Amino acid sequence: MKTDRRKKVVTFGEVMLRLTTPGFRRFSQASEFVATYGGSEANVALSLAHFGIPTEFVTRLPDNALAHACVCSLRAGGLGTDGIVYGGHRMGIYFLEQGAAFRNSNVVYDRDDSAFATLRPGMIDWERVFQGADWFHWSGIAASLSQEGADACLEALEVARRMGLVISCDLNFRKKLWNYGRPAAEVMRPLLAYSDVLFGAEPEYREIMGLQPVGFKARTVQDTSFAESLPAFEAFLREVQACAPRCKHIFLELRNSLTANHNLLAAVLLSEGNFYHTGIYDIDHEVDRVGAGDAFVAGMIYGLLAYPTAPQQALDFALAASALKNTVYGDYNQVTVEEVESLMQGNTSGRVSR
Repeated sequence: MKTDRRKKVVTFGEVMLRLTTPGFRRFSQASEFVATYGGSEANVALSLAHFGIPTEFVTRLPDNALAHACVCSLRAGGLGTDGIVYGGHRMGIYFLEQGAAFRNSNVVYDRDDSAFATLRPGMIDWERVFQGADWFHWSGIAASLSQEGADACLEALEVARRMGLVISCDLNFRKKLWNYGRPAAEVMRPLLAYSDVLFGAEPEYREIMGLQPVGFKARTVQDTSFAESLPAFEAFLREVQACAPRCKHIFLELRNSLTANHNLLAAVLLSEGNFYHTGIYDIDHEVDRVGAGDAFVAGMIYGLLAYPTAPQQALDFALAASALKNTVYGDYNQVTVEEVESLMQGNTSGRVSR
């Protein structure tokens, strides 16, 4: 049975201008870019807003026309933006060259000295931000940009715990971002001690916790290798829990990329000591995989709020939301609860809805 879905969620991170080469062109071929906005924690918030969850997004932006346009876009997506603070001189930017077939996608970041990268503890009034909130979500990206950013995460986590919020974390390891002299594991492990819910991919758990991945090798939905690997995945998640004993729910999304546009997805969960797994989605015509993990996280949060006594349903919802995101252009998922639940029920026909 669903519970009251009107719980308030606060997410925290950097929102950036995304500039994408059109028509799968390479950077060297591009004479123009398609401009949108995105960023992991904003993507989570916008997905949750589409699911009907009251959501507040917290970040730091410069006080200029480009930032105000971004805020208008966030508000149009249904987000609360009262927690945004202003300062600094520029927005972060990232450039995306989308892959095709056997050519990988490529991301170039331009976010040094952005308003968010120069965020310091004390700039955000977390007690005011968390008033009336039930859930706080953060990710490793916010801690990766600078020591001051990691300290700001700690400040938020301490207040969130003191005020009794559920805290979730997406490991979100980005090798290109950890450049300020401390390894990700050293920074992240103490911060994870505050989290009740944890999400990541196998390589991220390896980077942060030193755990050897099991590997998801399924090539079709009928492939038996996933079922045969389930005991190993359960053991893997129990190792994660030993590293983060406060976490009650530990999610792991699994992806096997056959080509840049053909992927298979599955997921596993350790919830209150019990192990759960999904089936497999075969996505053979991917539109945009950026933000698929964020869509999973939003589905995970929604699932735990909407189905608090049904961890399997929460996991199935998260994976279906992520699968649908692969069909949606842009950073964030623009699907409804009804669309996700329809996919969960096996409606994969893609027929026109009239």
